[in-house]
Amino acid sequence: MRVPILRLNARVLLVALGADITDEGVMDFQAALTERAAAMQARGVVIDVSALDLIDSFMARVLNDSARMLRLLGAEVVVCGIQPAVAMTLVEMGSRLVDVKTTFTLERALVQLDLLMARALDPPAAAEAPGEDEPPRHA
Repeated sequence: MRVPILRLNARVLLVALGADITDEGVMDFQAALTERAAAMQARGVVIDVSALDLIDSFMARVLNDSARMLRLLGAEVVVCGIQPAVAMTLVEMGSRLVDVKTTFTLERALVQLDLLMARALDPPAAAEAPGEDEPPRHA
């Protein structure tokens, strides 16, 4: 089964993984998502996993790898909708989603994604030495 990849606007993609996704479907999803994100030069991707009652170690690895691939392409990633039982299982298995922002809901994911994309465009300036007209800054 193909996973639909929705384009929310010129810069954001949304993917909702269904409960019936297979291991082969997850790999197809990963390839299709990275190709689509690269083709449109997406700046952000939300992956909604709220329909999943179970995330095994393979699925956790694919989600993590997908997020890393998307970040290498220049897109920020937020995963939303992890169910409490799924979170407990992932922790018990020792699995973790490395460098992946997570939120409870899609609405929160979109807000978080906006913040991440804004920070990517305007990274914090390096500490600069005060100018001649400025007094020294103290922490």
